Amino acid sequence: MKYTGARILVELLIEQGVEVIFGYPGGAVLHIYDELYRQQKKIRHVLVSHEQHAAHAADGYARASGRVGVCLATSGPGSTNLVTGIATAFVDSIPIVAITGNVSTALLGKDSFQEVDIAGITMPIVKHNWIVKDVEELAEVVREAFIVAKSGRPGPVLIDIPKDICSALCEWQHGEEKTPADDCRTERFAERGRRQTFTEADITNAVSLLEKAKRPMFYAGGGVINSGAAAELKKLAELLNAPVALSLMGMGAFPENHRLCTGLIGMHGSAASNKAVQKTDLLVAVGARFSDRVTSQVERFARSAKILHIDIDPAEINKNLKSDACVTGDLKTVLGSLLKKLPGKISTEWNDEISEWKAVVPKDHHRKTALHPRFIIKETARALGNQTIVVTDVGQHQIWTAQFYPFSRPRSFLSSGGMGTMGYGLGAAIGAKLAEQEKPVVLFTGDGCFKMNSAEMATLVKYRLPVLIIVFNNGTLGMLRQWQNLFYDSHYYQTDLDNVCPDFIKLAAAYGVPGFRAKNESEFFDALKNSLNVLAKGKPALIEAIIDKDERVVPMVPGGRPIDEQIM
Repeated sequence: MKYTGARILVELLIEQGVEVIFGYPGGAVLHIYDELYRQQKKIRHVLVSHEQHAAHAADGYARASGRVGVCLATSGPGSTNLVTGIATAFVDSIPIVAITGNVSTALLGKDSFQEVDIAGITMPIVKHNWIVKDVEELAEVVREAFIVAKSGRPGPVLIDIPKDICSALCEWQHGEEKTPADDCRTERFAERGRRQTFTEADITNAVSLLEKAKRPMFYAGGGVINSGAAAELKKLAELLNAPVALSLMGMGAFPENHRLCTGLIGMHGSAASNKAVQKTDLLVAVGARFSDRVTSQVERFARSAKILHIDIDPAEINKNLKSDACVTGDLKTVLGSLLKKLPGKISTEWNDEISEWKAVVPKDHHRKTALHPRFIIKETARALGNQTIVVTDVGQHQIWTAQFYPFSRPRSFLSSGGMGTMGYGLGAAIGAKLAEQEKPVVLFTGDGCFKMNSAEMATLVKYRLPVLIIVFNNGTLGMLRQWQNLFYDSHYYQTDLDNVCPDFIKLAAAYGVPGFRAKNESEFFDALKNSLNVLAKGKPALIEAIIDKDERVVPMVPGGRPIDEQIM
């Protein structure tokens, strides 16, 4: 039977288990939208207000569920609007499949209307991309795309489909058998992603280091969550009585309330994490990449320690910090192998110092103000429960959330780490809610960030998504103001938002979102109670929390200083 390219594409998305696709229509993808219309009982399309947030929604869907997120945009500006979202997913290793339309193959390279070389533009920020110039190749390209996105170190891929390929006919049967050549081609892409390179000798060497360590410590990143290795990490940490510090992407990989959890590490890390890493004699990096936000002055990071680096991607080994030993492979498999080889009991020399360091808390965390970020975050966590998915934008509120929210499980914290993308949050929250509809979803955002994505409130209302939005409104770009205060002689230039932000309550009302303003703790309790009543009716709600303009994120390590020299 002959199918159009558009139908083959949609049938394959259904075959891959795709339940929802985020997108915005345009001329180059109308054939695809016509087929989505025909198949809307099998696959749901969610219309966003801007293509960037389609990519962020696919990203949030993937982070919350562990499945591949999918987004769709038209040619030219539609496809370029996806770029920031694709880059955000790439840096944080999030599996998404971005599908773009393009001009017909005969018009490629001729500066046609809304033509752009999206494959060339995205080449540095995807694991792989394809331009489909023959409808006969479409089926295998789509299957390969999903394999590449989720195998090995996950990440985004892009499929660019010219308009005439969408309308071209091809002999194709639903669920057709693949040829041996097709199997070989698909296996090649799967093998490229697996990168299972560790040996028995690697495991033996790692076990030897762990057995000899007197003060071992784990530094866990997003790879622990991607690989589903949180349980193995917990067993190893308890066996070794080793503290566990978390990167921003690692939040939730180890329970916040566990006695061995020291919390965030790095520029805004806890005193416990940053002191412990300078005292450990063996730092085991698990699914983390030693970014500059973690190491600061790299020459003086973990200065007394040997480094054991465990990661699925060999490109990360020795990239930012030289390791003494490494194991390259899937973390769940590697940690499981270590547990099998280690003895049942190991004595180490960590005593009470971890508890003492955990008790070192900046005074700002308990500063008496009318409405403190710590109070907002803690009370929200208490009200929503431990199944909540927490999403943030980027800035002070992001770090406060990482510091104060009691994360207890993987995939409960969604935030842009490596790219630091302002405007990420609301799209990601939409994706998260559609991925995990039974779980509460809250977005913590700032006034500067929320200006960038507030139009997506229309998407929340259209699809009746009960997401709670909490806007920290301090009338400024808070993190930049903090830097201007500390390092630029308080030259507060172009960071004041007092006269350029809308009335967020009226803006929310314009979209049909009930909004509540809180200036103190009592008003916040009332706003939270009212918001929960709105959410219970299946609708989104917004709380504008007015906080002090000079509220700070501390601890903080000034750029280029050793990690334990913190501004408290």
